[in-house]
Amino acid sequence: MNTVKILIIDSDANIRSKIIDIMQGVTVGFPFLEEDFDFEIIEANSGKSGLKIIKNKEVDLLLLATRLSDIAGIEILEYINENKVDISVTMVAAQACREFAIAATDKGASGFILKPFNPQELRSSIESSTKQLYLKRMTQQMKSHGKKLRYKFLSVLSHELKSPLHAIEGYLNIMDDKIMGDKIESYDKMIKRSLDRISGMRSLIMDLLDLTQLEKTHDDKEHSDINVSEICKTAIDTIRPIAIQKNLKIRRKVEQNIIHKANQYEIEIIFNNILSNAVKYNKTNGEIFIALKRNKKNLKIKVKDTGIGIANEDMNKLFHSFSRIKNKDTKGISGTGLGLSILKQTVKSYGGSIEVKSELGIGSEFTILLPNKTNIS
Repeated sequence: MNTVKILIIDSDANIRSKIIDIMQGVTVGFPFLEEDFDFEIIEANSGKSGLKIIKNKEVDLLLLATRLSDIAGIEILEYINENKVDISVTMVAAQACREFAIAATDKGASGFILKPFNPQELRSSIESSTKQLYLKRMTQQMKSHGKKLRYKFLSVLSHELKSPLHAIEGYLNIMDDKIMGDKIESYDKMIKRSLDRISGMRSLIMDLLDLTQLEKTHDDKEHSDINVSEICKTAIDTIRPIAIQKNLKIRRKVEQNIIHKANQYEIEIIFNNILSNAVKYNKTNGEIFIALKRNKKNLKIKVKDTGIGIANEDMNKLFHSFSRIKNKDTKGISGTGLGLSILKQTVKSYGGSIEVKSELGIGSEFTILLPNKTNIS
């Protein structure tokens, strides 16, 4: 039996007692788990005593009252958010306020329970939060059994997927309860934020698929004569809608019908990652230039952008797995730190090379050389 630790922070002893009574003897099971979950309840009658427990004791789920005798529940939520405490938070509120609901969701609350609640409402909320523990515990088990890179990726995956899922669930709960009224336009901001979160999760899942593809051996991969020029054009068309949002101009100088022996999926990875990088780190109203040509020795891909550039001291971090350059210019840019690492691994598997030139505040230029004849690994 897996035990989930639930911390109740509420100054109302009757509410704490009611929650304990409802959860007495309750277990939760899911088809994808061999064992069910049971629950251990921990109580705190004030915000400060609750914070002390959070700091000193591992807790899985938190039922947090919005109003406490000493500090506001939102302050505890801010601490959890700022310190990246691995805990799922459900707010327990006497009434729903639209401003508070949005603020709490932005700070990481995954749901709301309104007082007075019934047993089914409480159990359903806790069951939903418990489901999210599965991925975290799976990655913990893989630490000793799986490959190091895959374990590290799944650890990042669990963290990066859990936060947006919590946020989306919170926004949907606000919409479902119609906290901001019946007009759909009142929820525009939340819909936009949810779509942004989904976009980030999609990118993360695509990185997982690319990483899985790279782990295949040469014998598992299909290589054939492919039209690299057409793959390049398709990649440009795919990235163009995102480029338009930043008003980026894409210029290209691509030789027609370049045929190269390779795995088509891997060549798509190269173009998609390098172009995605050029868009993501570019400036609004900037440009991207891509050139593709082939000589007797190499297939040459060059992508130049007018983006934020890379400082000299950060160049050595560029192709490391899970490494992201952090500064004021990249603060609002999401990502796993895997894109360029996957790009380099793919190029290296063909015996190729990547050269990077960059100037901070001016832009970057990536040049990829793929030998025409090589022992593909």
